[in-house]
Amino acid sequence: MEMKKRIHLELRNRTPSDVQELVLDNCRSLEGKIEGLTAEFVNLEFLSLINVGLMSVSNLPKLGKLKKLELSDNRISGGLDALAEKLPSLTHLNLSGNKLKDISTLEPLKKLANLKSLDLFNCEVTNLNDYRESVFKLLPQLTYLDGYDMEDMEASDSDGEVEDGVDEEDEEEEDEDGEEEDFDEDEDDEEDEEEVGEEDDEEVSGEDEEEEFGHEGEVEDEDEDEEEAETKKGEKRKRDPEDDEDDDDEDDD
Repeated sequence: MEMKKRIHLELRNRTPSDVQELVLDNCRSLEGKIEGLTAEFVNLEFLSLINVGLMSVSNLPKLGKLKKLELSDNRISGGLDALAEKLPSLTHLNLSGNKLKDISTLEPLKKLANLKSLDLFNCEVTNLNDYRESVFKLLPQLTYLDGYDMEDMEASDSDGEVEDGVDEEDEEEEDEDGEEEDFDEDEDDEEDEEEVGEEDDEEVSGEDEEEEFGHEGEVEDEDEDEEEAETKKGEKRKRDPEDDEDDDDEDDD
């Protein structure tokens, strides 16, 4: 798709002044130049033109608020003066995978006073002796070159925008929240165990009552049996005298 048509699609019924980010990766430039991008994008802060066949950025419009520009995997070999002239607020520039061969081609970037991060991966210039030292010397405003500072310390994130202190505070808050949640879960588990223990005690006490009730019932049954036996004996004794009288009468006869 041509770059001009792609820009029209990316607008999505918005005006250029409403757009802060514009991604035009993998579309086709016109004769290796930017097409369709105008100074009307006054609030644009992020522009990505990866792999669009660019050979020059000479017709780049003035974008006073642009901070981050992605130009990797193109065919740019020089002419970086336009970047310095038209992007005064630029802080992050990615020129990886272009045709930059000499340190001198980077000299126009000296005018970008706010430039903090520059990426030149897979450019021939990176093969030069003392490449890193030379670039940092040429561009003293740089903090990161290819993701590392002068002391070979890696950027805090991919472009060095996030401060470590903020990240550490966020991590500490997350850890505290996690500990509180764990503590609450432990308390819940203890309460559940106590409830289960109380239920077990109730079941055991119920069984004991049943056993005691059973023993008492057996004792009562034994007492009833003894009373019935004594009653039967008493009745038998009452009958026995009559039998004795009958026997005496027979003897008299």
